[in-house]
Parts: sequence; structure tokens; C-alpha cells
Amino acid sequence: MNVVTLEELMAKPVCMMTGEELTLLLEKINKGAARVSAEVTPELKEKHYVYGIQGIADTFGCSIPTANRIKASGLIDDAICQVGRKIVIDPELAIELLKGKKIPSDNRSKGRRTAR
Repeated sequence: MNVVTLEELMAKPVCMMTGEELTLLLEKINKGAARVSAEVTPELKEKHYVYGIQGIADTFGCSIPTANRIKASGLIDDAICQVGRKIVIDPELAIELLKGKKIPSDNRSKGRRTAR
């Protein structure tokens, strides 16, 4: 039997290979691909996103007006991707960005007179 190296098999056209050579080549490629993919991607965690102002409200457990104030404050801008009216939020990053920060309050009632 003729000993054929992997380089020779890679250079040989598939239509000229015997069944044994093709099987050998496919086995070597599959073993190499499995080993490489196992090393490169140990474990990928699927990202979870929330959408819209309601998504912000659900993430922080607040009302819609408070979610609007949080978004408008710019504190979580790095966690938000907005195109037109579509808002996509990475809730994990948003929570990290707001840790230790005070959520903005509504200042509309300051300075107004109350009814007598």
C-alpha cells in the first residue's frame, strides 16, 4: 500500500481520489475541525435583549415615565442601540452602568405654585 500524506491528498483533485483516500481526507479534516472548534469556542452564552421603553421599565422595575427619564439621562447610552423608533437594550450592561448611580427624578413640579 502506498503511504499518502495529507498535503498530497489536499493537492489531489477529488475526482481523481479513490474512496479510501477521500474517506481518509474527510476523517482528518473532521478531527482537525472538531479540535479547533472546541479550543476556540469554549462556551458561548446567548445574549438576551429587551426592546423599547417597556423593556427598560421591565429591566429596572419602574414605570414608563421613569424609564423615559433613565433613557433621556444618557446614563445607559452604551447599552442602547436605537435606529429610528426601534430601541434595543442589553439589560445586563444597562444594570452595570446604573450600579451606584442615582436614577434621575422628575423635576417638573419644582418651582410651581400649588392651588390655594
